[in-house]
Amino acid sequence: MRSHEVTTRHKLLEDGKLVEPGWSRSQVQIYDRNDIKKRKTRIKEWDYYYVMSNEHKFCICMTVSDLGYLGLHSVSFINLENATEKTESIIIPFPLGKTNMPSTTEKGDVKFKNKKLAIEFLNDGEKRVLRMSYPSFNGGKGIRCNIVLTDEPKESMVIATPWDEDEHAFYYNQKINPMRASGKVEYDGKTYELNPETDFGGLDWGRGVWTYDNYWYWGSGSGQVDGVPFGFNIGYGFGNTKAASENVIFYNGKAHKFDDVKFNISENYTDPWTFTSSDGRFEMDFVPIIDRAAKIDLKAIITDQHQVFGKMSGKAVLDDGTVIEIKDFLCFAEEVHNKY
Repeated sequence: MRSHEVTTRHKLLEDGKLVEPGWSRSQVQIYDRNDIKKRKTRIKEWDYYYVMSNEHKFCICMTVSDLGYLGLHSVSFINLENATEKTESIIIPFPLGKTNMPSTTEKGDVKFKNKKLAIEFLNDGEKRVLRMSYPSFNGGKGIRCNIVLTDEPKESMVIATPWDEDEHAFYYNQKINPMRASGKVEYDGKTYELNPETDFGGLDWGRGVWTYDNYWYWGSGSGQVDGVPFGFNIGYGFGNTKAASENVIFYNGKAHKFDDVKFNISENYTDPWTFTSSDGRFEMDFVPIIDRAAKIDLKAIITDQHQVFGKMSGKAVLDDGTVIEIKDFLCFAEEVHNKY
């Protein structure tokens, strides 16, 4: 079932409730943290960037998040050539909004710094600059980057998703992909120069109030097919997805919305996966390269993640019926269980 498209600009929340659940091609609904009618410990805000280098066969992922009773700031480096990865996180107790996450993706900076990690996502409305320095990363091997993301598509994927069991719970989320990546990444004695002709990044921007116990399934890819920028966002599992679902194909700057998708995963996450959609517009085989498995168990707070990187092959069908064939497209898909 295709969810409702929101096209008019207005406040996201009224009396702490979503005014108009649905999806949109930009942030037409206006998020204001002060409109939330829940205690600060329940508010979840994050910016997550990934940059995929098709040339050097690696992916770097960076997160700055304020989850109410904890801040979780993470860096991952995934080597897709030799199937190795390293993820490290800094946990800060009870930020309660002091991270000052921007209320929009149109403009605004995100910054975190302590003795171990310095990370900033700068957005002047024209380009995005991702800077990070983590000298103690991976036993002192250290990692740093200075990446510029440009050519942001005019259309993206935005959802305003409610939960049936709590009228004051919601998820306001934007996925922007693909953006061209330039700059450099330094890790383990090597310097990787990014090539904007072949290397692309994506943004997962989330704001909301989640219920305590949720599973989600998410997949994302940013690259190009036959020289044309191409990407996708697929997912489900949390909230009322009949009101707002996030399955979109991105092609040459346009968002093409399609119906429900299913992740077919075996018990072994590195076995081949398949993806199928109810309307036949996203039919893919996925060959995993590596499972970036991570688990944090703080008793009341648990996050159990399987973010699997690999190559996708199959077909994506645009709104006008055009079939885009992809082959060995680098991307990731994940299954996550959170209690927080």
